[in-house]
Amino acid sequence: MQPSVRIQLCGPFLVEVDGRRLTLPGRQSRLLFAYLVLHRPGPVPRDRLIDELWGGSPPPAAGSALNALVSRVRATTGPAMVRGRSELSVELPASAVVDVETALSSAHRAESAVVAGDWLRAWPAALTARFVAGRPFLPEATAPWAESWRTRLGDVHARALECYATACLSIGGAELPGAERAARDLVEAAPLRETGHLLLMRSLAARGNVAEALVAYELLRVRLRDELGVDPCAAVRSAHADLLRSR
Repeated sequence: MQPSVRIQLCGPFLVEVDGRRLTLPGRQSRLLFAYLVLHRPGPVPRDRLIDELWGGSPPPAAGSALNALVSRVRATTGPAMVRGRSELSVELPASAVVDVETALSSAHRAESAVVAGDWLRAWPAALTARFVAGRPFLPEATAPWAESWRTRLGDVHARALECYATACLSIGGAELPGAERAARDLVEAAPLRETGHLLLMRSLAARGNVAEALVAYELLRVRLRDELGVDPCAAVRSAHADLLRSR
């Protein structure tokens, strides 16, 4: 029977096997394990790992230092999880849950459900992606590969907020406050993403706050004019016209 494995790279670092938390000793050990997890199925050459872990300032005996890190990780996770010598890889059971992968797949499911108008399917998928991607990715990592993942997860977070707000707005009723909160979070996270402002306008109007929705439009219009020298897109202008007619 395969073990139950859960790995969390967003928020507090966590490796859990069959409900037992494994403590990887040292920052570099955790980053090595995380890098291998994210590059499954691998394998990753040793020289690439040295470059990614130490950048332009590797230790004098980088090969030996990497060996020490691998030994620490294997001592904690067991040798079957981290394999190879000249090239290294992490092997996880098919049922393993890695939060970053969950965020990516959930965002995709949410977007597919939104396109299909399946709001009850979009809502939980978007919420999952929003929750995971909204947490800080490996806060102790400063290497370019980690920054690349932060950028990618920032985009996932914005997409999840957009899907969640859209689903909540379409479901209506008790979900309208959630639509407004998600839209505000999206505007804050991606201030030039016009869909966030459009969702905020619509969610405010749906809750009877038309004046606030008009203010939201004006804030976007001024920002776009001052920063980019452009007007809001046609969809936003159309929503603004609808708001004016509803007064």
